[in-house]
Amino acid sequence: MGEQVPDLSVVVPMYDEQEVLPIFFDRMRPLLDGLGVSYELLVVDDGSRDATASMLLAAATDWPQLRLVRLLRNSGHQAAISAGFRRARGNYVVTIDADLQDPPEVIAELLATARDRDVDVVYGVRSDRSSDSWAKRTTARMYYRLMCRLVGRDIPFDAADFRLVSRRVVDAVNALPEDGRVFRLVIPWLGFPSAEVRYVRAERAAGVTKYNLRKMLRLAFDSVTAFSAAPLRLATWLGLFGGLLSVAFVIGALAIKLTGQSIPGWTSTVLAVAVIGAIQLLCLGLLGEYVARLFQSSQKRPQFLVGYDSLDDSGHQALEREILPT
Repeated sequence: MGEQVPDLSVVVPMYDEQEVLPIFFDRMRPLLDGLGVSYELLVVDDGSRDATASMLLAAATDWPQLRLVRLLRNSGHQAAISAGFRRARGNYVVTIDADLQDPPEVIAELLATARDRDVDVVYGVRSDRSSDSWAKRTTARMYYRLMCRLVGRDIPFDAADFRLVSRRVVDAVNALPEDGRVFRLVIPWLGFPSAEVRYVRAERAAGVTKYNLRKMLRLAFDSVTAFSAAPLRLATWLGLFGGLLSVAFVIGALAIKLTGQSIPGWTSTVLAVAVIGAIQLLCLGLLGEYVARLFQSSQKRPQFLVGYDSLDDSGHQALEREILPT
């Protein structure tokens, strides 16, 4: 690939994507070759357990712009994007998933928009989410509305991790000290000039989604706790509400006692214990999320570890022995 800095880096996080790779190659290579700019296709293999890495190595033998960065273990989607940001060399960087739900053909429009309008960020915004289930569309709207309130800045609705950013945005993100960053919140929060390009989201080209309900919930928790102390204030208000509710119970119990209408029973006791207990557990859970983030930060463990980068030829044979069949 030489030492020349490419105009464009396309960062693609992948995890167990062997089924979609042939289609991905067929669509991505002619598109990038036809852009008329120098580029690198930087694929971050997030510790895949299938043949993803070996297929990428095989494709790279006659595709010099294809660059493989392999993480030592599965570190998660956002961590893989972080690794791509750290390693990307282009003046512009596009992030896109491998499943082809975000059409690669839109990359040309992202690049043209950035240049024509002189902006640092161009978001790919889904104009049609009919390929998603009703539940996913509904929860996505709730997520973006909540994030707009917590972050205190407008976040493009239906804009996930398909975007183009300039080199100065990449440098600004890489300079941030925190780990576990959520890119769909970090980049709008930085406040660089931005624009949008709308497109129709397609069905997954092949394979199955790796973003299950547990991972989506984890993303939501990370988004909230990384960007706002509002849940801690919510815990305070819930504690105040619980205290007022307890006072109301005491006043009610005294009033019933003084009027001689008290009837021995367990309903009011169970109700009071259940309400106060639920509030306490919720507050403890919210506090636990923040304590966990502080604990992880104090350990200073890296978010990801890069085991191999095809830009560096050292260790290439060792990697082939590790992931290619003998």
